[in-house]
Amino acid sequence: MAIKKYRPITAGLRFASRVDSAWLSKKRPEKSLSYILPKNSGRNAEGKVTTRHQGAREKRFLRSIDWNRNKDGVIAKVDAIEYDPNRTSNIALLQYADGEKRYILATEGMTVGQTIMSGEAAPVTPGNCLPLSAIPVGTPVHNLEIFPGKGAQMVRSAGAMAIVMGFEDVFALVKLPSGEIRRFDPACRATVGQLGNVDWKNIVFGKAGRKRHMGIRPTVRGTAQNPRSHPHGGGEGRSGEGMHPKTPWGKPARGKRTRNKTKYSNMLIAQRRKS
Repeated sequence: MAIKKYRPITAGLRFASRVDSAWLSKKRPEKSLSYILPKNSGRNAEGKVTTRHQGAREKRFLRSIDWNRNKDGVIAKVDAIEYDPNRTSNIALLQYADGEKRYILATEGMTVGQTIMSGEAAPVTPGNCLPLSAIPVGTPVHNLEIFPGKGAQMVRSAGAMAIVMGFEDVFALVKLPSGEIRRFDPACRATVGQLGNVDWKNIVFGKAGRKRHMGIRPTVRGTAQNPRSHPHGGGEGRSGEGMHPKTPWGKPARGKRTRNKTKYSNMLIAQRRKS
């Protein structure tokens, strides 16, 4: 993969770039595994904005991703590697030996025609899904379960990977991309390898319109607003945020720890991330 840059024939293209997609499969999404993603533009059932800066995106098809990888012992062949507008990583279409098709997140280096497998007996090679108890120490993993059988919930963005650090009592220790070392049930599953599309973080969008197509609306700085609209607003000239930066709702905005001191998963954190 490489970053593709544009000739500056317009102002919006002058600094714009994208990940080269020439190697991706040129096919429509699998019809049985995709459906139109409904839009709510950040509004709830009453029509009130509950998530700011969302709206006006293009129509999308949501691809149904297999987060569980529970088809143990059945060999699957990678039929295609596709672009997915709903996430930063690319996806791979699997064709199982029994005829079923499923989407998974594409691992770095995955190619069309490659065979992969799930289950405790699967070899420890990129793309295969195994329980943590069957993965050697030092192996990079992604698509990590928090609860056994619930499906992957952690380490799912482009280029991300966690490292299996070891085993302690009844737990497996995994170092997450943030640097935090966390305890997991050894029965939790993870996929071997690093997620693909590593260069996604290096692209430059170039113009505001490209973000609007993605459904991201403008974000106005608090210091540029009126005092009625934001705690940072008002004042003469460029007045800044002041001594105590606040959110639009008056809560401390910088440095205040927001994690619940009695949260159930505090005992699962072996080492906090470096601040």
